[in-house]
Amino acid sequence: MATPRADPLTLEVVELIGTVVARYYEEYEQAAAAHSLTGAQARVLGLLSLEPMPMRRIAKKLKCEPSNVTGIVDRLEARGLVERRPDPADRRVKLAAPTEKGARTARQLRDSLDFAREPLAGLSDEERGVLRDLLRRMLGMEPGGL
Repeated sequence: MATPRADPLTLEVVELIGTVVARYYEEYEQAAAAHSLTGAQARVLGLLSLEPMPMRRIAKKLKCEPSNVTGIVDRLEARGLVERRPDPADRRVKLAAPTEKGARTARQLRDSLDFAREPLAGLSDEERGVLRDLLRRMLGMEPGGL
């Protein structure tokens, strides 16, 4: 199957998406550094604040090796931000979960990521919904699902 030619509009959209991603990562790294965390540590903490999960699942979500995740979780655990606990469904499996301090730090990180909040606030609810739906469609996600 031939790759579709990139028209000027598609090239501009790709460039804009790249700019948004770069700004997001720049701000995320700054927010992480303000908490003396690396970007990777902040991302793991953010994931775990949604739900406790085993190392392999964290690695899969972050698209990295489980051994890297183990090191990151070790460092977060040493700082009192994460703890390991048995999985209630399978006691042989250990889940990484945020401590109260870790959950609070993850909230503070999320709250400090505001580069898009102001521009998004300038859009109507309908426009934000359309943007969300288009992004979900680009990512192959079901409408209304995450």
